[in-house]
Amino acid sequence: MLPPVSPLSTILLIFGGCCSNVFTLEAIIKSEPSSGLLITFFQFVFTALASYPTQFSPGSPYSVAPPTVPLRRWAFIAAMFFSINMLNNWAFAFSISVPMHIILRSFSSVTTMIMGVIRGKRYSALQILSVVLLTLGVLVSAWADSEGKGKSMSLGNEASSSDFSTGLAILLLAQLLSAWMGAYVEDTYTMYKASWTENLFYSHIFSLPLFLPLSRSLREQYVKLAATPPLGLQEGSKQQSLGAVSVSGIFLGILGNTGESLPQGILFLLVNVITQLACISGVNLLSSKSSAVTVTIILNIRKLVSFIISTLVFGHELSAKMVLGSALVFGSGALYGFETSWRLPAARRRKEALTNAKAVGSMEKRR
Repeated sequence: MLPPVSPLSTILLIFGGCCSNVFTLEAIIKSEPSSGLLITFFQFVFTALASYPTQFSPGSPYSVAPPTVPLRRWAFIAAMFFSINMLNNWAFAFSISVPMHIILRSFSSVTTMIMGVIRGKRYSALQILSVVLLTLGVLVSAWADSEGKGKSMSLGNEASSSDFSTGLAILLLAQLLSAWMGAYVEDTYTMYKASWTENLFYSHIFSLPLFLPLSRSLREQYVKLAATPPLGLQEGSKQQSLGAVSVSGIFLGILGNTGESLPQGILFLLVNVITQLACISGVNLLSSKSSAVTVTIILNIRKLVSFIISTLVFGHELSAKMVLGSALVFGSGALYGFETSWRLPAARRRKEALTNAKAVGSMEKRR
């Protein structure tokens, strides 16, 4: 049983872990764009091992305590979680840049609302407007990113256009599944009063067997990353981009001699799985104490920070359309958060206070 974690620690885990995770993810993708499967596998293995001690049975080390949630329910959540992570990382193989990936994943406010409507929830006019603006922002951003890819890969390349459309479709499917899983996990916490560490452990350990049919691809991707040059060699090369050199310099300054000898792909992979554990721990902590909508808002803000870091560190060129699309996405997310987390709750509190005052006044009149 872990001690209680403060809200500040939760936010630090989300922003520190997730933002640095995106940093290392882009460093890997720049070296080997098709490494999504390997990244996902290492993240799942490391998180499963790290969360295993949290499930020890009292007085019996190394044996797992009985879960509070039926195993079949954890298995279903694990299958959804595995599918979403696979789809998100697979999209990188289809000409989707990291900034574009971040923006499209901010589409979760739309999918969360769709799922809420299906579950019988009602939304205010301002919430609906914010989602319409967010949808427009995603479309503008996708258009801008597609134009940028066309310039760099030659115009009229139908294969490239098809790849980009496939990547967009994959990310959209991942967001729909993520919204469904968010609602399902929220119901699980409510019904069974489950611990976030239990979710962390079972959602990862039950996913590992699903990688077995993909073992050959995992080996091939690992070999490619192991063949990448050490950071010291990359730092000395004048043919590297400004962003890559900046990343190399940062890691060399932290790691010293270790960074000079270890293949950069493997080094980034190891740092990625550690930061992913911090990120997913923060998200699970937040999910266990907050609604799916609140989680979506916090994660959208985090994605904005990641977007800024990715743009500054890796030197992405942002067109006017991309800036407009990004502003619409993150601005509408802030509007949605204001309406959902502040204005509507405040209106409900005022209504409840007024109702209570009327009830008290009615009782006094009877006297």
